[in-house]
Amino acid sequence: MLRTRLTERFDLRHPVLSAPMAKAAGGRLAAAVTWAGGLGFIGGSYCDADWIAAQFAEAGNRPVGCGFITWVLAQKPELLSEVLARRPRALFLSFGDPAPFLDEIARSGTPLICQVQTLRDAQHAADLGASVIVAQGAEAGGHGEKRATITLVPEVADHLSQTHPQTLLVAAGGIGDGRGLAAALMLGADGVLVGSRLWASDEALVPQAMWDAAIMATGDQTIQSKVMDVARRLDWPERYACRVLKNAFTDRWHDDLDGLIAAAEVEAPKWVAAFEAGDPDGSNTFVGEVTGLIDAVRPAGEIVEEIVAGAEALLGGGWRRI
Repeated sequence: MLRTRLTERFDLRHPVLSAPMAKAAGGRLAAAVTWAGGLGFIGGSYCDADWIAAQFAEAGNRPVGCGFITWVLAQKPELLSEVLARRPRALFLSFGDPAPFLDEIARSGTPLICQVQTLRDAQHAADLGASVIVAQGAEAGGHGEKRATITLVPEVADHLSQTHPQTLLVAAGGIGDGRGLAAALMLGADGVLVGSRLWASDEALVPQAMWDAAIMATGDQTIQSKVMDVARRLDWPERYACRVLKNAFTDRWHDDLDGLIAAAEVEAPKWVAAFEAGDPDGSNTFVGEVTGLIDAVRPAGEIVEEIVAGAEALLGGGWRRI
């Protein structure tokens, strides 16, 4: 068994969190990860109070967390109160300054997890009192920045050990098997956040055609781009781009954002309709470089157990605790 500060602090069997992937991570996935011994998260972004309530109901009595894209939550701050009233195991914020939400989260007694993509943002989140910092590398699916997991994680680990030794560190970005978990622990993390590999699980809210596209792809076939945000008319901050599978849409527009903006009245509705239909050719598949390690869609619990077993085997019989 892999015992770390993360498993001890949150009373987990495994040092594995599931990413609160918007519209893909619902209550069934969060509950399945928690049941397997990790900690599952519902992705609350781009959703309304009724959807969030339904997903907490799907999770049943399993202790799960909930996550938000911070700048999106700022547009619907009432959703934070809705979630905190349900006593989530933790509240996860990413992509924006968490400071405006600190008081309400602190009053609820809910641990705050902040995902960051730079050392500077890790320092800021730690100074604000986050219980857990998630250092996310650019290998991740969905939005991110430019730093690589293998260098960002140890740099953040060194900073936290010197300035905020009680703050836990979780690695994210490109982690999809036991090798990734073992490497993250060796880099100084207390555990891992798994996104794309659990996106390809039975419990995730993902169309079959998107899964099929990811299974057939390699990491070489992903790209960080802004075209899907233009297509969805989402005002993402300039610093972030989104990793998806390449296709004809990215080939056409990735190097011509101004052209896509000019053609948005025509192109955006087509992209949105294709995405809602689960069409990976007319829209985009939101998956990270770990897509090259995905060979099948399987139950989330099996995926968690396989990741942990693989890491235990690699770390050897002398493993005790990090």
